[in-house]
Amino acid sequence: MSASGGKMGPSLTQEILSHLGLASKTAAWGTLGTLRTFLNFSVDKDAQRLLRAITGQGVDRSAIVDVLTNRSREQRQLISRAFQERTQQDLLKSLRAALSGNLERIVMALLQPAARFDAQELRTALKASDSAVDVAIEILATRTPPRLQECLAVYKHDFQVEAVDDITSQTNGMLRDLLLALVKGGRDSYSGIIDYNLAEQDVRALQRAEGPSAEETWVPLLTQRNPEHLIRVFDQYQRSTGQELEEAVQNRFHGDAQAALLGLASVIKNTPLYFADKLHQALQETEPNYQVLIRILISRCETDLLSIRAEFKKKFGKSLYSSLQDAVKGDCQSALLALCRAEDM
Repeated sequence: MSASGGKMGPSLTQEILSHLGLASKTAAWGTLGTLRTFLNFSVDKDAQRLLRAITGQGVDRSAIVDVLTNRSREQRQLISRAFQERTQQDLLKSLRAALSGNLERIVMALLQPAARFDAQELRTALKASDSAVDVAIEILATRTPPRLQECLAVYKHDFQVEAVDDITSQTNGMLRDLLLALVKGGRDSYSGIIDYNLAEQDVRALQRAEGPSAEETWVPLLTQRNPEHLIRVFDQYQRSTGQELEEAVQNRFHGDAQAALLGLASVIKNTPLYFADKLHQALQETEPNYQVLIRILISRCETDLLSIRAEFKKKFGKSLYSSLQDAVKGDCQSALLALCRAEDM
């Protein structure tokens, strides 16, 4: 489907809704991403088209957007290498010189390897205390283990410091312990066997864990148990106590620790809904939070953006595509709409 053309029919929407919360899986009809590998890919033609777009009379922004938002990240890396070989120029630097503003930020993010993009976002967030919790949870809790390990390796290479060292120096208390546990990884893998006894033990442990020592229970449990088990724990906790786990977090924790735990619980319960909420919040600000919009749309467009779109429409009664159309202005609108891909009816 094109960004401006086809609309999703009811059958497709129903199929997406039937797969909500399964961001790591694919449906019978293909990936849950909006951006697929371009089948008629010609690296030479794309490199030449981008060269013409920045060397002709005026910059052809629509051509740049058309190429980069219709090629997978792997294909974009091939274009970058081909451009370098044919022109002896760096494509990223050439486009940076030709563009400005939010469109420049989008193009720079599209041309970077995923791990480098994540590493830069994480580093920026850790150095800016106002966004450290939000971005750190997003990256550390939603990336697959291989991608997270690659991000951490790039972080060390690019910034000459381990991410754990920046987390240790820039955060403190329970937030620091939670982020370090996520960096370490080590979540249980889901075996397909339901352990009811362990779920009951975990519920009782969470109920008993109060006061300064509460984090000794909450942090390991939420960072080491597999999501399928934790969803069962959350449901059983609500049945046993009469309150949702999030209410307990709000009552027992404060500040950054509370925000981090609420974010992590949201990721565990329904990752696409977690991202839909973040996108909606970014669009509700007086000036759209372009950094959040760019990071989420680019990082999820090849994995689960269809699920995110469905959750967005289901919760807010308006499609993500229409919301972007209404809130986003300027040259970057066409690029973000192209990544979103289409309207949801």
